[in-house]
Amino acid sequence: MALLGLPTFLVACVAFLLFIFVWRRGGTRGRLLPPGPPPLPIIGNILQVNLWDLPNSLSRLAEQYGSVYSLRLGAHPVVVLHGYQALKEALCGQAVNFEGRGKFPIMDNALRGYGIVFSHGERWKQMRRFTLMTLRNFGMGKRSIEDRIQEEAQHLMQALSHTQAQPVDPTFIFACAPCNMIFSILFNERLDYQDKELQQLIMLLNENISIASSFWTQLYNLWPSFIHYLPGRHQKFFKNIQNIKNFILEKVAQHQETLKPEQPRDYTDCFLDRMEEEKHNPYSEFNLENLVAVGFNLFSAGTETVTNTLRLALLILLKHPEVEGKIHEEIDRVVGRDRVPCMNDRAQMPYTDAVVHEVQRYINLIPSNLPHAVTQDTKFRQFYIPKGTTVFPLLSSVLYDSKEFTNPQRFDPNHFLDENGSFQKSDFFVPFSIGKRACLGESLARMEVFLFLTTTLQNFTLKPAVDQRELNIDPMCNGLLSIRQSFKLCFLPRLK
Repeated sequence: MALLGLPTFLVACVAFLLFIFVWRRGGTRGRLLPPGPPPLPIIGNILQVNLWDLPNSLSRLAEQYGSVYSLRLGAHPVVVLHGYQALKEALCGQAVNFEGRGKFPIMDNALRGYGIVFSHGERWKQMRRFTLMTLRNFGMGKRSIEDRIQEEAQHLMQALSHTQAQPVDPTFIFACAPCNMIFSILFNERLDYQDKELQQLIMLLNENISIASSFWTQLYNLWPSFIHYLPGRHQKFFKNIQNIKNFILEKVAQHQETLKPEQPRDYTDCFLDRMEEEKHNPYSEFNLENLVAVGFNLFSAGTETVTNTLRLALLILLKHPEVEGKIHEEIDRVVGRDRVPCMNDRAQMPYTDAVVHEVQRYINLIPSNLPHAVTQDTKFRQFYIPKGTTVFPLLSSVLYDSKEFTNPQRFDPNHFLDENGSFQKSDFFVPFSIGKRACLGESLARMEVFLFLTTTLQNFTLKPAVDQRELNIDPMCNGLLSIRQSFKLCFLPRLK
């Protein structure tokens, strides 16, 4: 029996020595990557983080290893940047080195590197440059886009009036408005809120955000080569994206049939004109794959972030009716009831402006940021980060900085007001990130949130559908997005 057990004993000894070697090597890798917790084989540091709430887990590790540290999530090394100074030094001070997109396997497999958000290198530069230029030409940040938002706000008010002050989940209604803004930019049209195409598109976008923020997706991103072929929610995620891409392709085909060269009606026409110009260039990035992927990027980012910001703003105001009352007073004094709010009003509405900023800070919508990657071997502070290493610049660590924001765990508009009640800016307000990979739709999103919210509160008073004490504004999980509970409320018309 002893002889029969000898091979097993030897295998166990070799495995143990291999484990010790890998463990010690992980613990001394500070000569390359920044210091961090020693990883285990295969699973890395998974046992030291909470996949249901990765951002807070990473912040706790920063207390031990500092504002720049590394760990392994599965087989992949990750460098974590914690705090405003680390993010600013990396994303702004060494912007070119940190402008890469880090590994996000579920999106990499879905879009295959096309588009803007999850693309790299020259493709990303060309798609971003073209999109920014085209959006500016079609009024992004100018009066024309504000007019469109104000017009859409009136359609939103009609939809809210049709609820007849009955309890309603605001998610779908408040998704229609920003989704129609993207429709306007991409296809020069808007859809009625009862339109089946619009309803289907929003359903697919909402479902995919839920999947992308789930525990299952965290597992997929750790071991994609294994989980990809298993049944699970990721299969539904890929199917939904394909349906959205097919929808965009249909719209593009309609544009191709009616296209008038050099007379563009929208973003799609501009892109198709550029495709025609470069049709003989075999290396051109202006192709249908990129057009569809950019369309998907704009719909998903432009709809879901604004929708969730507005929805959570309503939830917070239900929890803090005294804040809603002060906004009503400011709207009545500055705007009145007989005209539509405009962006020029914001300068005379410091309290409302502070509330909008505090909502975006407090909800911490994309807490871990989208992953970055270094584009070349990079010396950062006293550390060395090899080319291609994924970097997590934690937005939550900036938005919840206790030195900048008194009691950051609490919702308090005074975080953005000075002692005289005037609005005060903060460099720590980074919900759209900073640097070269910052959200290109920031100006549009900020206009939409301000105008849709102020127009809603100009016309309605919010009433919870349950006892106020039952409302929970804490996140249920922190994945790609910080997810809160669903809820219902009543929109009570304000008497003039």
